[in-house]
This record gives sequence, C-alpha cells and structure tokens, in this order.
Amino acid sequence: MKFTLALGAILATTAAAFAPAAVAPRAVSTTAVNSFSSEIFEVRSVDMAGTTEQIVKGGRDLFPLLPKAFEGIKEIGVIGWGSQAPAQAQNLRDSLNEAGCDIKVRIGLREGSSSFEEAREVGFSEDADTLGEMFDIIGKSDLVMLLISDAAQAALYKEVFAAMKPGATLGLSHGFLLGYLESIGESFPEDMDVIAVCPKGMGPSVRRLYEQGKEVNGAGINASFAVHQNKSGKATELALGWGVALGSPFMFETTLTSEYCSDIYGERGILLGAVHGIVESLYRRYQRQGMSAEQAFIESCESITGNIVKIISTQGIKAVYDGLNDDDKKIFEEAYSASYMPSKEILQEIYDEVSSGNEIRTVIMHGKRINKFPVGKIDGTDTWKVGEKVRESREEDKIPLNPFTAGVYVATMMAQIDVLLEAGHPYSEVVNESVIEAVDSLCPYMHYRGVAFMVDNCSFTAKTGSRKWAPRFDYILDQLAYTAVDNGKPVNEDVISAFKNHKVHDAVTECCKLRPTVDISVGTASSTKEIVIE
Repeated sequence: MKFTLALGAILATTAAAFAPAAVAPRAVSTTAVNSFSSEIFEVRSVDMAGTTEQIVKGGRDLFPLLPKAFEGIKEIGVIGWGSQAPAQAQNLRDSLNEAGCDIKVRIGLREGSSSFEEAREVGFSEDADTLGEMFDIIGKSDLVMLLISDAAQAALYKEVFAAMKPGATLGLSHGFLLGYLESIGESFPEDMDVIAVCPKGMGPSVRRLYEQGKEVNGAGINASFAVHQNKSGKATELALGWGVALGSPFMFETTLTSEYCSDIYGERGILLGAVHGIVESLYRRYQRQGMSAEQAFIESCESITGNIVKIISTQGIKAVYDGLNDDDKKIFEEAYSASYMPSKEILQEIYDEVSSGNEIRTVIMHGKRINKFPVGKIDGTDTWKVGEKVRESREEDKIPLNPFTAGVYVATMMAQIDVLLEAGHPYSEVVNESVIEAVDSLCPYMHYRGVAFMVDNCSFTAKTGSRKWAPRFDYILDQLAYTAVDNGKPVNEDVISAFKNHKVHDAVTECCKLRPTVDISVGTASSTKEIVIE
C-alpha cells in the first residue's frame, strides 16, 4: 500500500483526537444475530458443529435477482483504491451490467491521488462520469461504499457523513469505524442505513476468483454481512445483493462489533502475524538442528504455504494429522501439545487488546508517527532472502509436509479458534476468520510472493498488527514450546484428545462443501493489481 504525506497528515490529526487512555478489556457482545430472512434470496440452514446457522449461497445464477435487491439504488460510490476497492468496484460493475441493472458505479478518490490512473486503466473515467473527487462522488451516491483505510475513515468520518445525501446508505467492509466511534463516545447518524459486506480475503483474491470462476457459476471469497442500522427496512436485501454481486460463494450474518473483533484479531494471529512468527522461529530451529538455510526454509515456510494449507483448504484441519504415518503423528503431537497453550496465551492477549479498543488505539497512534518514522520493509532479512532463492528453484510436487511444522501451525490455528469460540463468535465466523481466509486467500499469495511480501504490502491496520505481534509468537514458541519438546516434556494427552474430537472439524467440513471448485491462481493475468510498496 502506498502511503503519502497527505495520509500521514490525516493519521496524525486523528491520533490527536484519539489520545491513549487506560482501558481495561470490556465485555463485548460478539455473538452474531444469525437469524435473518430475505424475500429475494433463498436463506439456507446449515449444521455448523451441531448448531444451526443461516447462510445465503451465492452464484452467477442469482444475478437476475440483483435489480430487486438494489431497488432504489441508482448510483454507487466506491470510495478509495486500496486493497478492497478495485476488486469490489469491478465485480459490482460487471455483475450489475450482466444483470441488466441501470446502476452507475463510480470511484471517488482524494484530489491529486496517484490512484486516478490505476482506476482509469480498468475502465473508470472522468469522461464517462465514473471517476471523480471523493466528496463529490459521496454526495451523488445512493450507496456509499467507504473503502478508504481504517485510519482515514477515523479521520474523515464527520466529513463523509455530512456529504452523504438524505436517504443514502453507508456501506463498509470492516467494522473498524464502529470500534473507533464507540471508543470516543460517538455513533453513526441515526437517519441512515448502515450495512457491511466483508469479504474474508484480500481484495486481489476477491477479483481473481471472480474472474477465474465465470465458467463454473461463479467463484469468489466468502463474505460476512451486517446490518447495523435499517431505517429503510431494505438494508438486509441490499447487503445480500452486494455480496452476491461480489461473487461470494456464501454469506453469513455477523455484527459490526463481532466483525472487527474477529477480523483485527485474526490478522494478528494465524492469518498474518502468527504465521510470520512461526516461520521465523522454525527457520532458526531447523538450522540449529543442522539443516542448511534453504532446507530450513523449505521445512518451515514452504511446508506451511505449499502443503499444509492445501490439505486444510479441501479436506479440513484434522486431515493434516490423519494423513501422517504413525511416527510422524508422534512428532506432530509433541509439537502440538507444546505449542497450543503458549500460542493461546498470546492470542487471548490479542483478543483482549482488540475488544477493549486498545489495538485500535495502536493503529491510530502508529499513524501519528508515520511521517517521522516511515514504515520499512522486512524482506531484507536472511529468512526472506533465502526464501526468494527457494521459490526460484521450487518443485511443487517435492514440497514436504514437516510434521513438527504442522503441529505448531495447527496448534496455533486451533488456539485461535478456541479463543473466538470462548468469546461467543459463531462457527461460520470462526471458520472463515481462522481457516478459510488463511488457506484460500492469504497463504496462496504468501506461497507465490513470500510471507514478507504479504506483511510489507497488506493494509495499514494489518501491517501494524503483524509487526507488533509476530515477534511475540516467535519468542514464546522458542522459549516455551520448543524447549518443552527438547527437554522431553510428555505430550498432554488431554490437549491432543481435544484436538482430535473438536467440533470445529465438522464446521470446517461443512464449509469445505460450500467452497468454490476453483483454486485461486495468483500467477495468471488479472485486471486487479497487487499493491506493492515502492
């Protein structure tokens, strides 16, 4: 993501208004409503580990229903051009055109933004009245999809609300703004609908899978949706239509609070921060055991992104363990037993920091420092330089499944799942935020370009969290988990039994059934571009 001096100024202004305060973790009502109805789309009940949840299954065959779902919407303003905006704007435009909707999709950008040219390259233009200054576009739009950075939303929300025309709907793809408003004692204006559609993957994957799934009735990234305010009475239908138009294979209900707690938490955990810390710690460990640097990287990072997650994606978490021979199962159990509680300790701390609002403060305060201390890149260290060499000579069919690596990675994923379940999140949200987003969106990019590439080029909020928490996972695994194994600490059979019999495996299996038949191809041509730090 490109960060300019202008954005730094925005962040600094916001931070001044959002000064740190002593805040204890608060009890957060995170349980999603998960009991909704629709007069347009079929609502299906699915069994998620013994609990009944409701979803809407997507598909291009539903596009004829979009005119009814978007009834009353004539102009949509997609504000921003970061990770989500390019993908969502193009998917919406294409889907609405295919459905025969006379709805104009416009892009709104900060005046002077370098992203104007990128928007023009994919078909938006001033001449066609589909590209313009952000507040001008906001004022014209019946649906304002606010997809600027979290920190910019926190800085500009008053101007955005003031610019919206009466009766317009505010659309979000993240609950961060609600968390910020609650932290400063404010709220959304009461006279507007507020909805969210939150793809469970990075923007480029939303577009790539949409493009790659056109021949199989659509493929994309699952999305949660939330209806925070429904003054018109039509907000649910609009949110579902938005998700269908994005190409989401299925949509599940959440709340904005539940979304931001699980999302900000997840990217600091197994989605980004934890996997970064795991790879760093295992890379060093395997070299201490006598491996070359290249083999250590293969047995740690490559084993995760090129083998383990592919099994989880199509067969589920437990399939990683079930596919091992007896000797490797023992190694897996040793690593899992030793890693589960240390990882959970950090993950519980992360969740408390997010739910209390402290992690949001971290993002805002980091923004205040951005001009003085620009965000550097991490890809120059030994781990990631070796990774570049490994990828150049990679043979996909020879990537090993290291059982110790699998035990550490799966233990951390399961610990993340348990923290969310204990906080009251529904299985649909837990599985998407802890499993599907990792294995079907982020890890394919990590495998193609590297974990460091993802850390360096993710959103400002995710980047801030990953850099803060990855070292914590690195250190605690090295200090507590690996030493326990090396010192011969017996495997905790209760921990292993809990893993084998966990209800989440049934929920993951159910989600695998709803998975697109298309695996994302990150190396093929696409109309979306991965944003790269210059």
